[in-house]
Amino acid sequence: MTTLLRRLVDLGRSDDDVAAGELREAASAHGCRPVQPDTDREIVTVAGAIAAVTLRPRATVPALVATLDDGSLAIQLVWLGRRRIAGIEPGAYVKVHGLLCRPGGVPTIYNPAYELMPRG
Repeated sequence: MTTLLRRLVDLGRSDDDVAAGELREAASAHGCRPVQPDTDREIVTVAGAIAAVTLRPRATVPALVATLDDGSLAIQLVWLGRRRIAGIEPGAYVKVHGLLCRPGGVPTIYNPAYELMPRG
């Protein structure tokens, strides 16, 4: 789609809708598909932007938790036993691979393999 045509199409959409569409296009360019609402206990490969990163300190095992936005769904990425991972920060674009499950109904991938990616 040309830049001018894209701007004309985007005029009627909110900024959030435009950003979500760009994330979906970038994920598709990296060979990923959006996670479906009923996906559970399946190996998936998704790409998106890290929206937030938090550390859940525990008495026994800390967990680094990142929220990945692929333009259609927010997915929790949880690395058990990690306090920090270089490059995993808000705004980073990553491609992750792992088993998606839904503890408490929240799409989550524990200890995913990841690759820092360019957006396009």
